[in-house]
Amino acid sequence: MKITKTSGLVLAVALVGATAWHFARNLPDTSPNKAVGSATATPGAALVEVKLPASLSAQAATGKTYYDAVCASCHGANAAGQDGIAPPLVHKIYEPSHHGDAAFLVAVRNGARQHHWSFGSMLPLEQKLTDGEIAAITIYVRELQRGNGIM
Repeated sequence: MKITKTSGLVLAVALVGATAWHFARNLPDTSPNKAVGSATATPGAALVEVKLPASLSAQAATGKTYYDAVCASCHGANAAGQDGIAPPLVHKIYEPSHHGDAAFLVAVRNGARQHHWSFGSMLPLEQKLTDGEIAAITIYVRELQRGNGIM
């Protein structure tokens, strides 16, 4: 079967359309929470409601200390995000099967390009954290996620 320029173009357009549909399907669903960046949102307000676990492991408690000192100024208390500033980390977008633990390390070290949210890219942190400190923060975020039904 010979592929003509027209059929090749149609195939390319179909492939681009299917790819766009796939990625559009996986955009953040904020329906259980206040709409991210909605007209009624208050700048700096938490973007999701985070239910705190009854207790944290020792590693997560240490991670919370580092998180509160370094990450909360942008990602908000208890990783709930802040309208107009930074996304919530307690969100299905950051579940381990989509953003593994290594993604947190890379984001802290190298920054992260904007790809799920419209907050702009995250710059690398100026404050240097050790791998162990970042791991503790990740454990804290993962425990918050599990406590909110994000696996």
